[in-house]
Amino acid sequence: MKIAIITDQHFGARNDSIQFLDFYEKFYSETFFPTLVDNNIDTVLILGDTFDRRKYVNFYTYKRAREMFFDKLFAKNIKVYMLAGNHDTYFKNTNEVNSVNLLLQEYTNITVIDSPSTIKLNQTIENPLGVDICMMPWICTENYTQSLELLNNTNATICCGHFEIAGFAMYRGMPSEEGLSRELFRKFDYTFSGHYHHKSNADGVYYLGNPYELTWQDYNDDRGFHIFDLDSRELSFIKNPNRMFHKITYDDKSESITDITGKDLSGYTNTYVKVVVVNKTNPYLFDRFIENLYKVNPIDITIAEDFTDLTEGVEDDMIGQAEDTLTIVNKYIDTITENISKDKLKNIMRELYVEALNTEKT
Repeated sequence: MKIAIITDQHFGARNDSIQFLDFYEKFYSETFFPTLVDNNIDTVLILGDTFDRRKYVNFYTYKRAREMFFDKLFAKNIKVYMLAGNHDTYFKNTNEVNSVNLLLQEYTNITVIDSPSTIKLNQTIENPLGVDICMMPWICTENYTQSLELLNNTNATICCGHFEIAGFAMYRGMPSEEGLSRELFRKFDYTFSGHYHHKSNADGVYYLGNPYELTWQDYNDDRGFHIFDLDSRELSFIKNPNRMFHKITYDDKSESITDITGKDLSGYTNTYVKVVVVNKTNPYLFDRFIENLYKVNPIDITIAEDFTDLTEGVEDDMIGQAEDTLTIVNKYIDTITENISKDKLKNIMRELYVEALNTEKT
């Protein structure tokens, strides 16, 4: 039996941006649901943060989420087990009031799990015991003791959760030392988690990553969802081929006028584009290029001309770091000499950064 696992969908992210909702819908219609059909999948696990806003859900976002995702799951008779993540819960110290439980009650195919539980899948005549999966929603003050009891005492060999585990990274290159110890999960053959958006794994713990790019921190970092075979225990990554964030290197010393003015820019429509200027010897040619870029209607264009003093080409890693806000903030925090918890400060700044993104005008 194969199941699909997806996490951190964040319906409503980026201030309920219509462009992002369109971006989501393209993924679900062209990648997610066709993959379910091709693999005869009738069960989906969702590992938390289905909605983005803890305090409210926008009516239009809710309508679009129903149409592109929840209605289709129901129509296809796909069973869904959904964890409550920290973005789904109204209060920080309890999961009792959560958006997924309140807004999705009418869907009889969806089981919302907002307290530590065990589910059983793949029960057959040949295998009446099936496969036990330990299901762990966001661990908060109220359920902390219950969560640890289940983790320590369960006989399940697979665990799914919305965990904050020390040593893993929310974004690529930014590991956090805050959170649960990996030792808690060594008893499991597989631990699948949401919460951190960067896809990574170590010691049997798999952070599966979110399905699509949401910020510049996600640039060039694979996004998608997973298929897990409960019989063979094989985990397969299904990549989202669509990109929201693009970087273009502009260098009129290495490219001809025809190459620059004749570029096919149609793929940048309704996306964020960062133009990194390496060499700009002809301002008129550069203006023509930017004018052509605006004609395809990107959401936003950022021009980075921080490398004009360099005599030769710019290294890829330097381009990758251009204007990545959290990278700059974290590097500054690393220089602080006061006796403070730098990891805790980085987590606070990350939360403020994400909150600021959600209030920006789109």
